[in-house]
Amino acid sequence: MATGLSATDDRLPAYQRLRDTLASRIASGEWTADAPIPSEARIAKDYSLSVGTVRKSVDGLVAEGLLERRQGSGTYVRAPSFDATLFRFFQLREADGSQLSIPSSQLILRTKTTAPKEAAEALGVRDVIKIVRLRSLSDLPVLFEEIYVPAALFDGFADLPDVSFGPLLYPLYFEQFGVLVKRATDDLSFEQASGAVASQLRLLSGDPLAVIRRTAFDINNKPVEWRIAQGSAAQFRYRSEIN
Repeated sequence: MATGLSATDDRLPAYQRLRDTLASRIASGEWTADAPIPSEARIAKDYSLSVGTVRKSVDGLVAEGLLERRQGSGTYVRAPSFDATLFRFFQLREADGSQLSIPSSQLILRTKTTAPKEAAEALGVRDVIKIVRLRSLSDLPVLFEEIYVPAALFDGFADLPDVSFGPLLYPLYFEQFGVLVKRATDDLSFEQASGAVASQLRLLSGDPLAVIRRTAFDINNKPVEWRIAQGSAAQFRYRSEIN
């Protein structure tokens, strides 16, 4: 179908305006990770642009992580999965030294509620859905998480069947609610375990914790999730490579 470019500044190059238009179509859920987006030739025809201009726009979205090219198959919306990256801080290994797989997730609670102060300030809303879960590696509890998402964006989240939940939430956000997480900011601190958290992580009350507060944003840089993840400081690892 013939469509127009995004109503951005007309002084912007055509490829950049097309990039914004394609990003809006991704955000609306029109395209998903299950099927390829239209070919570059088709998009060029729809918007009366050259294939070179379309390719430059698509290349930009690939570089941003919103799209991915699959050899011999086409270009797809990239399903978000980087909520597993919290475990770059907790790199536990099997007895033979091999790296453990994606952690399992035990869902403890999900309910509509009023956001606590930190979550409300990060999200800009008070009406939220709260998710509490325990993340484990080889049956060893590693992270205790409290997660808050805006209720208006995730209508029906609290009523999803338990089987809908896998170890990663960002693909669920996208597939069920069309919320595509593009980036996240992690703030790290060290604190002492409360009695409740210590019991979940098999620690003693007052044991040192590594605490990660994450705010996740969609492709329009709107905050869509705030979480606090707590794990034993004894298992915490941090590595930075400087070139």
